[in-house]
Amino acid sequence: MTKRPLPYPVPQRQAPAERPAAPEALGAYPRVRMRRNRADAWSRALVAEHRLSAADLIWPVFVHEKPGREPIPSMPGVDRLGLGPLVEAAGEARALGIPAIAIFPATPNARKTEDGDEALNPDNLVCGAVRAVKRAYPDLGVICDVALDPYTTHGHDGLVRDGEIVNDETVAVLCKQAIVQAQAGCDVIAPSDMMDGRVGAVRDALDRAGFAHTRIMSYAAKYASAFYGPFRDAIGAVSNSPGNKRDKRSYQMDSANSDEALREVALDIAEGADMVMVKPGLPYLDVVRRVKETFGVPTFAYMVSGEYSMLRAAADNGWMDGEAAMMEALLGFKRAGADGVLTYFAIDAAKKLKQG
Repeated sequence: MTKRPLPYPVPQRQAPAERPAAPEALGAYPRVRMRRNRADAWSRALVAEHRLSAADLIWPVFVHEKPGREPIPSMPGVDRLGLGPLVEAAGEARALGIPAIAIFPATPNARKTEDGDEALNPDNLVCGAVRAVKRAYPDLGVICDVALDPYTTHGHDGLVRDGEIVNDETVAVLCKQAIVQAQAGCDVIAPSDMMDGRVGAVRDALDRAGFAHTRIMSYAAKYASAFYGPFRDAIGAVSNSPGNKRDKRSYQMDSANSDEALREVALDIAEGADMVMVKPGLPYLDVVRRVKETFGVPTFAYMVSGEYSMLRAAADNGWMDGEAAMMEALLGFKRAGADGVLTYFAIDAAKKLKQG
């Protein structure tokens, strides 16, 4: 590999006995001092290469059928919200400049079935939440997850037949779920199931149903990850169901692969995705960078529940400065190339950004 020439002369190394004593020794080196621009807050702001704003944040929220708030033990500081608290929280997000929220349901076990039929109920938790938020704040974006795991007794994102998670039959149900959500007022459909061909099928279904303007944010590179544990607790999803021949690794990506992520993203873009997502976030910043550089499409990262809980637990135990770590982690997504971040820290981060 040919080395590029440096833009300034480099002094030759001197024998120890020939080196002049400091501070004269600095005179042999270039006059470029990187620390000058770091000396003051105003100069650091002038030369900052990447910036984080509230407009870069999407806030995932959990809804339940109860009227109030319910803390989630594995996610300190995050609650399941009834419709009243949800609308209040959405108003706070909007006031802080957060452009969109993503709604996830904690479906009661009594409403879960083998085939996740509750996903198609136009009066289910998600649809009711979407209608309530859009009535109160029509200009706040609402994103809805399309997958069956919150609604099934086995906890899988798709239908299970003879112990196998079936692809095409699942996609047919996801199309119906997407239409129900669009009818409720959802702005962005976000397929997270990782079935093959689902983006194109959902796009066709939405178009045929008169929702050509409804966007699709594809979970294009979604990895089978241990970092989802607190999320499954939050929605009450079963993580592993006895009797299934396949687990989520049979349809979500292997964490060893990044070339495969580019193939997944390419397919989803070709099928009509308006935006793509990498999930989880911090362990996959290399994938975020590759996706953005390769395709140049709107690229988002999901700072998932496990990432949130680790940082929050460390902060709550006094092991590190939680606020500083939060902002550093979120800026890392921007540096990697993400156009935005789904994060449970959205409200806290937006408040910090407002304070300056």
